[in-house]
Amino acid sequence: MHPAAAPRASDESLDPKAMREPLPNAWYCVGRTASVAGEKMRAVALNGEQVVLGRGRDGALFALRDRCPHRGMALSKGKFDGDTLMCPFHGWRFSTDGRCRDVPTLSSHDASDFSRIAVQRFPIRESAGFLWVNPHLGPSDPAAVPEVPELGFTPAGSLVVELEVEASFDLTTLSLVDPGHVAFVHDSWWFRPSKELREKVKTFQPVPHGFVMTSHATTKSSPVYRLLGGVPEVEIEFRLPGVRLERIAAGEKRVANYTFATPLSANRTMLTNALYWSMPALNLLKPLARPLMRQFLTQDQQVLQHAQAGLDRKPTMVLLGQGDLPSQWYFRLKREVLEAAREGRPFENPLTRQELRWRS
Repeated sequence: MHPAAAPRASDESLDPKAMREPLPNAWYCVGRTASVAGEKMRAVALNGEQVVLGRGRDGALFALRDRCPHRGMALSKGKFDGDTLMCPFHGWRFSTDGRCRDVPTLSSHDASDFSRIAVQRFPIRESAGFLWVNPHLGPSDPAAVPEVPELGFTPAGSLVVELEVEASFDLTTLSLVDPGHVAFVHDSWWFRPSKELREKVKTFQPVPHGFVMTSHATTKSSPVYRLLGGVPEVEIEFRLPGVRLERIAAGEKRVANYTFATPLSANRTMLTNALYWSMPALNLLKPLARPLMRQFLTQDQQVLQHAQAGLDRKPTMVLLGQGDLPSQWYFRLKREVLEAAREGRPFENPLTRQELRWRS
């Protein structure tokens, strides 16, 4: 993983606008699985697109463009009976595959054919208790798309905090790979009791569509780690499009701290933080943990919104030192995804194993 790479011959032909936008062919977290239980529908924004989510009577999930093709009404404002969605404007009905099933206002003498009318469908999956939607509309090789995060153990409990950030997807995602901001943005008694900056030395290596800070023993000075006992081992992975996976193990005990960035619109991003644990006793701490998690995420929210205001005035960043290399890697990975798709070739992770040093 080197700080700079020689310009590629294809750089000039890559649309610069594409590098400033979220990846079009990737899975994005759009909320918790429980939000579409029963016959509930849920409207979500995804990179400027309005999408309606639900689960059919057969248990299958669906994600459709939240717009009736008749006069643009949001289908999420209508009714869902487990089989069809009914537009509340004129009663048009659509099955969960998006095809129009009925136009009740047509008379028996009307020759209009609605069988070819359909609402756009989007791929949808569920994993780790969340729903994931890919806004890409064309065919693609599944191997070219970053994997949806999985948990790897059965949790005894979990906590989820969601917070909307008035900042771009790229800026928000950079906070997931930036080790330098922790000492200043998250300077809390419960998270970072030591106020002294210390040099950190960590090894990073490439993984599919991302990189990982390899497993290492961590300090027990934090109250969070002391709860686990022993000497916890920590592994932190980043993968495209905006997923941070922190896995902590102490003997048979497991904790996972997952964070997902989801583009809502050009300068609006959802940050979702999910904490899972394997020890039932930790469920007693949920009333305390929830406000602390929200405080942590709010610290990111506030600093990112101020930083976005500065970038709006002058849209340039100076990335300096080894602590900023993961931010550079994010852009290199993103460029490679776009180049590979444009050239019709497999994605090749451009990163290599490297040791980084920074103070935090």
